[in-house]
Amino acid sequence: MWCLVCCNKEEMQKMKNLGSIGSSGRLSIEECEDDQISKLPISTFQSKEEEIERKKIEVREKVELQLGRAEEETRRLAHIWEELEVLDDPLRKEVAIVRKKIDLAIRDLKPLGQNYQKKEKEYKEALEAFNEKNKEKSHLVSTLVELLTESERQRMKKLEELCKTIESLSRKQ
Repeated sequence: MWCLVCCNKEEMQKMKNLGSIGSSGRLSIEECEDDQISKLPISTFQSKEEEIERKKIEVREKVELQLGRAEEETRRLAHIWEELEVLDDPLRKEVAIVRKKIDLAIRDLKPLGQNYQKKEKEYKEALEAFNEKNKEKSHLVSTLVELLTESERQRMKKLEELCKTIESLSRKQ
């Protein structure tokens, strides 16, 4: 129980020295260490989540930058196209081919962006489900600790009663 209030080993040692923790002090320290160990993967997960979020923002910025470049290129090519039509340039067909390829690239970017948004939504839903299950697990672990503590207390009480009964029987003889 004391581990939930303070998981610092020095504070636990002070409490032991003061006599406020009995024989179950080792269990509390182990529970505290287990709790600290279980926090390590959570912090690792959170740092990975932050890294994923940064990379996601970088990808989004790159996609937006590419879209801007593609639009700018389309405008430039349209202007060039107009100039070529005026000049009846012999490279007119090659420019038309390049322009079509740019248009295809722009069309290809749109479903990629939609796919990205869909995956991002799925990721957020999975993260939310993970966090819910993790909270549920934490609650169950704390319930288990409480039940084990109560069980130990009841067993100790029963043992004390049995010892008293044995002592009273041995006095009568």
